[in-house]
Amino acid sequence: MNRVLAIVSVLGRDQKGVVARISTYLADQDINIEDIEQRVVRGQFLMDMLVDITGATVSLDELVVGLLAIGREIDMEIRVTLHNKRERPKVGVLVSKESHCLEQLITDHRAGLLHGDLVTVVGNHEDLRPVAESAGIPFAWRPSEDKDAHEAFVVEELGRAGADVVVLARYMQILTPTVVGPYAGRIINIHPSLLPYFPGANPYRRAWEDGVRVTGCTAHFVTEELDAGPIILQDVFHIEVGVDSVEDVRRKGRALEGVVLSRALQLYLNNEVVVINGKVVFKPGMRTLLRDFGETE
Repeated sequence: MNRVLAIVSVLGRDQKGVVARISTYLADQDINIEDIEQRVVRGQFLMDMLVDITGATVSLDELVVGLLAIGREIDMEIRVTLHNKRERPKVGVLVSKESHCLEQLITDHRAGLLHGDLVTVVGNHEDLRPVAESAGIPFAWRPSEDKDAHEAFVVEELGRAGADVVVLARYMQILTPTVVGPYAGRIINIHPSLLPYFPGANPYRRAWEDGVRVTGCTAHFVTEELDAGPIILQDVFHIEVGVDSVEDVRRKGRALEGVVLSRALQLYLNNEVVVINGKVVFKPGMRTLLRDFGETE
């Protein structure tokens, strides 16, 4: 008989007795706890619990209702994910003209590194249509001179594709609440600097002009404030001051941007990050728990 595994995820203000309360409830339903990861960050309690519900005395619906009731009583968010029937999140990608980030996402998707599906590529230019369509991804575009019309088009296309998360793969547009609102906390951008340094336009040139010796790129969640959303990942490269041209700096940056963006997306899709008090925190993730028990896909 195949085991039926689920992940019970808990997030909320740290308090006494949370693990005992949930563990007791699960034991009362004949549910076995296989593994547990927990930590406290900035006063917030995070827990991922791998449970075997094969022999449970309640249905999955009853289990979820019971855990939600406990969550309300202790003022914590509790979610249950049935591993065997997890849906792959749908990823929408926004682009302009530069292809390197989109190409990296496609490469990593083909390699099985993205636990989600690239379902649409939407741009404000048509340049990357061949890249998307050669990978079997629908492509749509509309000029962005009329920003309101363009953003309405973007939201429509993302909705049509059923996108769960949006990735800005060097999409050279500043998003307004029209797009940020419906996808709050689900838009990931790559910025070519080590934020909070050099936000805005031309960061590589500014780094080169300032003579910095180390710069890099930042993957972050998008908020309505430009380049100020919670940082997911950063990586660096070195500038040989007096030797490298500004084009050398851009070349080094482009080589890194797609990698950092894809890794940030992977963390999001694997449920390994959570935002607490405006900061991204790496959480005990289902990927680690399932890998330990040989249950990864």
